Amino acid sequence: MASVLLYHVVGDLTVGKPELSEFLETWTVESAMRAIGGTTEGGLPVWKPRTASAAAEMEERAEGLARRFVGIVDSMDIVAFLARAGDHDKALAAPISAVVRPNGSLLKVVDPGTRLIDALEMMKQGVRRLLVRKNLAWKGMSKRFSILYNGKWLKNLDASASNNAITTTATSSDNNKPSSSSVRGNKFCCLSREDILRFLIGCLGALAPIPLSSISSLGVINPHYSLIDASTPAIEATQNRPEDPCAVAVVESTPDDTLKIIGEISASKLWKCDYLGASWALANLSAGQFVMGVEDNTTTGIVPEFSMSSDSSTGVGVIRARKFSSRSIGFFSNQAGLRFGGGVVGGSMYRGRTAPLTCKENSSLAAVMAQVLSHRATHVWVTDSRTEDTLIGVIGYNDILAAVTKHPNSVAMP
Repeated sequence: MASVLLYHVVGDLTVGKPELSEFLETWTVESAMRAIGGTTEGGLPVWKPRTASAAAEMEERAEGLARRFVGIVDSMDIVAFLARAGDHDKALAAPISAVVRPNGSLLKVVDPGTRLIDALEMMKQGVRRLLVRKNLAWKGMSKRFSILYNGKWLKNLDASASNNAITTTATSSDNNKPSSSSVRGNKFCCLSREDILRFLIGCLGALAPIPLSSISSLGVINPHYSLIDASTPAIEATQNRPEDPCAVAVVESTPDDTLKIIGEISASKLWKCDYLGASWALANLSAGQFVMGVEDNTTTGIVPEFSMSSDSSTGVGVIRARKFSSRSIGFFSNQAGLRFGGGVVGGSMYRGRTAPLTCKENSSLAAVMAQVLSHRATHVWVTDSRTEDTLIGVIGYNDILAAVTKHPNSVAMP
């Protein structure tokens, strides 16, 4: 196994990470829309409020913090919720508990001395966030693996930390701002798969020759993906949606019975969009229209006019009227007058960030890792190396982590 996975620990990745901020399940959908833009992987961890009992507070150590974890809400959850809501005002004021799907297995408490290889194995099993004690004096443990740390991830925290209580740096649920959680003398941070991948891409030399191998030769292309035909109502993409990656390919069939990908409906594409505009589009457009955009002049007088903004005097979110445009959800209208597509640049269609992120089956693992990180995406669609846009699979975070750890014999020990 590559030394970088054996001799590094998760504590190395917490250096410089901000303290954990809790977003409570009692806070509103509107506040979640504002908070989700600052998260990794386009997902917002949601927590139950602390109990008022002082005795219960004393029990709120790392294990208690993990027990209060509800799940992770993403942008696709929010857009789908708004699309199905008859009253936007009521939907925006609803608690985020009405949207988030409870799943406590997405978070795992680990000791900072946990080996990186053990952390990767946890994430391959479905963990999305690692809750790690963040000691301000931590300078990293970049040294050869010691038996002292072996298996320590099974112990959530050391005995001395177990007698300390979690204190809150204070914001109430009324102001809808995340609160910071800490154990006296220790603080916590959350590590995501994106954090792991950013660390690994800085260690490509230590992982050689795996990063230079093609994803097809590594056998990590996932042929089991969700898709929807372009002519199908876009709202159907949210029914039985995949968990990981949270993405549905929008495809068109070709005469030779292959599938051509023209776009995607995913949490990562909707991450920083106009949620109200996207929810209307999801409820009223076909999947093809949703991913390719619609012309301003085809929607005038039909599409409601709305947008989210904030009143500077009160800080409260308000809905202001404005003309709907496909640009508002990241789409670019076609200046040549086509019904679908993006703006014309040099005579060719340009759809900006609505175009699906793709790679070829012969792309290297390093190239795919760079794509995921540079686009802040959770996945890349894989196309046939011989045929343009012919979809054959998808590769996500877990597939990348599997590739890194799958071939221990291909990496020489130092």
